[in-house]
Amino acid sequence: MGIKERVTARVVDLFSHSEKPLQNTEKYKGDTGLFGPGSISWEVLGDVSSFVGGIRALLIQAAHPEVAAGVADHSSYREDPLGRLSRTAYYVTSMTYGAMPETEEAISMVNYAHQRVSGISERGRAYSASSPQYSAWVHNTLTNSFLEAFQVFKRPVTETEADQFVAEQALIGERMGADPLPKTAQELKEWVNSHPDLADSKALREAIEFLKNPPLSRIESIGYRILQRAAATTIEPGLRMLLGLKSSKLNLYMGKTLIRGLRWALKYSPSWKAALIRSNADFDTKLFRSDV
Repeated sequence: MGIKERVTARVVDLFSHSEKPLQNTEKYKGDTGLFGPGSISWEVLGDVSSFVGGIRALLIQAAHPEVAAGVADHSSYREDPLGRLSRTAYYVTSMTYGAMPETEEAISMVNYAHQRVSGISERGRAYSASSPQYSAWVHNTLTNSFLEAFQVFKRPVTETEADQFVAEQALIGERMGADPLPKTAQELKEWVNSHPDLADSKALREAIEFLKNPPLSRIESIGYRILQRAAATTIEPGLRMLLGLKSSKLNLYMGKTLIRGLRWALKYSPSWKAALIRSNADFDTKLFRSDV
């Protein structure tokens, strides 16, 4: 097995701790899903820069005390971090590349899991995962982070492309009951960075400490820490300070270097490839890896 195959196997294994998405997507021939072949969402989420985007979103989400409390009180991330990672990847992949029945199944799965997520945060505020405002924080930070990571680690996007991505992702947010949903990329960035409810909390500190050093193998930890530190560097300074994270040009350089290597090894997402096949779209098969 060559280095490219070993890297691919390692990364794929990280996301293989729950059911694989799109296993029966070929049954829905002609169904383009929420976005379709010409969408910016398929391009953004199909690139390995989304790994950084996902880490960035998890870091930022911890800044909201009620959202952080919900994760701390009801999630199994400490005991089963790879399982949670795989379930999150399943949801994002299904919503992005799935046929409409697959997106509806993913929504039902998340809604069912969220029914039991409620409680009181450290500062005494009631929270519920099904609340539109908390759903908005999770959804909007994901959208903002995937877009930011793509621009930093893949290519710059035009204002039109950025706004298109936000509008496409809002289709997911609407189905999840999230509110508010900013209309443009600039509005989204300002909404995330200046959110009035953000504050320090014990749940924040525990989440950040875990995200800095999750229980991975030695080889996986080296790669993960490079991506985590690079993700932290892309966060707005005021928000990064609240999270207790640091920025460095070296961390950004190392992140970009690793992402280029991962892109060479992993190519584009096999879920993107499966969606293109299902949609009867033309594409270059050499650009995609084959572990569908």
